[in-house]
Amino acid sequence: MTEFPRYAIYYVPDTDSALSRFGAEILGYDPFTGNDVLVPGDLIMHAPDWPALIKDPCKYGFHATLKAPFSLTPDTTEDDLIAAFDDFARTPRAIPDIVPVVRVISGFTAVVPDAPSAELSALAQACVEGFEVFRAPMTPEDRARRKPENLTPRQVEQLDRFGYPYVRDDFRFHMTLTGRLPAERRASVLAMLQQRFAILDLTALQIDRIGLFRQTSATSRFQVLRHAALTAI
Repeated sequence: MTEFPRYAIYYVPDTDSALSRFGAEILGYDPFTGNDVLVPGDLIMHAPDWPALIKDPCKYGFHATLKAPFSLTPDTTEDDLIAAFDDFARTPRAIPDIVPVVRVISGFTAVVPDAPSAELSALAQACVEGFEVFRAPMTPEDRARRKPENLTPRQVEQLDRFGYPYVRDDFRFHMTLTGRLPAERRASVLAMLQQRFAILDLTALQIDRIGLFRQTSATSRFQVLRHAALTAI
């Protein structure tokens, strides 16, 4: 059985940014405050079942996974994790730049880079490996939930090594906007979200900060515990 609380290292835009407000409104949740956010009325008019479409991503808040959720090992504490998080943010590194776009990936909509970024992949893997000392081993139930029978051999190896299959060459930066959509709904939902995203006029995005998120129970949402800007080289 999964032990709580659980933690994760995510990219999350600054709370005062237009991108952060966009994500909070789409998902109906602000992970900085832990409060619900009113979903725009025109979005509900377009998709009256919107609460069902965002049920899964709403639990996590608007983010991109760098280190997937994990429980702490018995010999580490939250204070230890916070100290390591602060040290990671203070360590000089290349700051990735991406061109953000909204696309459908694996059946759900997300903000993704327009093109691959080696610096972004390097940042993600640094998070995966840098915080691995804090991750408690997966339980058999946790492993089964990842459906290893549907993964490639490489992904199974990564699941067993890091507790998450989508790392290294399988990493895909994405900020989820909906759950998995029926095939017949994808085009219309994508067009609507692309139109809303275009209003931001966000032609470039620096992945220049990270958030330490905490989930206190299986039924609670993830919330920002700590938020820090990365230090550029």
